[in-house]
Amino acid sequence: MSQKSSQQLPDNFHVAIIMDGNGRWAKSKGLPRTAGHKKGVEATRSAVESAIELNVKYLTLFGFSSENWARPEDEVSELMKLLRYYLKSETVELHKNGICLKVIGLRDNLDDDILAMIDNAQELTKDNDRLFLTIALNYGGRQEIIKAVENYTNACVEHGETRGFHEVMEEFPNHLMTANTPDPDILIRTSGEYRISNFLLWQCAYSEFVFQDVLWPDFAKKHFMDALESYQKRERRFGGLKSAARKAQKSR
Repeated sequence: MSQKSSQQLPDNFHVAIIMDGNGRWAKSKGLPRTAGHKKGVEATRSAVESAIELNVKYLTLFGFSSENWARPEDEVSELMKLLRYYLKSETVELHKNGICLKVIGLRDNLDDDILAMIDNAQELTKDNDRLFLTIALNYGGRQEIIKAVENYTNACVEHGETRGFHEVMEEFPNHLMTANTPDPDILIRTSGEYRISNFLLWQCAYSEFVFQDVLWPDFAKKHFMDALESYQKRERRFGGLKSAARKAQKSR
């Protein structure tokens, strides 16, 4: 995919990435898993830079799932240290580059200093619009939907209102953690795995999937471009015919 062709992406183009393979990368080099996570932070920085260069408007990264707490305690501890490092070292740079940062996921189990850094980063960058970067942290798609159902139901009860099917389908996404963010056009997963691991289950209903064999620490601009090239060769119909697909794309 050439730099020129990337300019043909639809407005508000959204890429979601499951960043997988840090541990296997480290194992392949005889290094501890923590070394893979450190290298993965560098790949994350590169992916953000590539998104801007390739005219991607929204980038959502799966940083830490709600199921990852089951990993060994020392590995989780190292991941939290890396999160602190990223927030401390990158927040000002993100702001300088016009990037708006949003963190989605449950705040449970996260230490107070991490929550404070997240809040500070979001407040500092909230008015930026060059790239909308979302990091899913302590996140699970099923948990998000259950929480959204709870919030939506409570709102309806509070106002003594009932909703028909079409109203629910229109209003419900506003109660998801990704409210005001378009659904992903493409979901990329690295490491050669073929599953979405409880990530953006509602939002990815009509996303195009690209699975790549590259391990996340080795993910580079070339791989990003390859995924976008694959996307551009596909015909999105959103459950309808080709003409309807064009109409859906134009309405985005």
